[in-house]
Amino acid sequence: MTYQKISLFHPQPAQLKLIAGCLKKGKIVVLPTDTIYGLSCLATDLKALKKISRLKKRTAKKPLAVVVGGWPMIKKYVFVSGAQEKIMRRAWAQPGRATTFVLRHRGNLPLFLTAGSDGLALRLPKSNFLTKICMLAGAPLVSTSLNLAGQEPIRNPQDISLYFKNPSQQPDLVVEAGLVRRRRASRLIDLREENRPIILRK
Repeated sequence: MTYQKISLFHPQPAQLKLIAGCLKKGKIVVLPTDTIYGLSCLATDLKALKKISRLKKRTAKKPLAVVVGGWPMIKKYVFVSGAQEKIMRRAWAQPGRATTFVLRHRGNLPLFLTAGSDGLALRLPKSNFLTKICMLAGAPLVSTSLNLAGQEPIRNPQDISLYFKNPSQQPDLVVEAGLVRRRRASRLIDLREENRPIILRK
């Protein structure tokens, strides 16, 4: 497990390339997000997706959420109507709490990611750092809380080895940006039926 310290507001281009390069190689990376620290890999990499589930001791029956780098990437992986896009843009433009939407996916990502359902949970992050990583990697990134299933998220990346004790069952790279303050998880809204949004998590 390797640590890479960064400034979220002034990350160096070489650091961004290093992180994106690790993701492209199928590595599991701990990334600071717009909510909490998260475990990430490329959403297109089935082997890495399964490794994240093993690390977290997480059931494969639960889908994983992703972060995206922009609207072209969104439209590549999910079906989104004009009305749905309007709702999403309005929510994502609001300051404060992040929002994740569930939309019908186009079937070009591993079914393991969506647990076999027709929905993909995605978020455009309120983090320029995360957006840049996503664009450099060229694909959506899984973003799931940094913890073992059922436990509280880890806020201090220096504590990771206390929870993930087996060296063979640890993230490959930890991108450290200091202690994150306690934040709520993103709101989760099922938007598959554009005229009947369902709030899954307030």
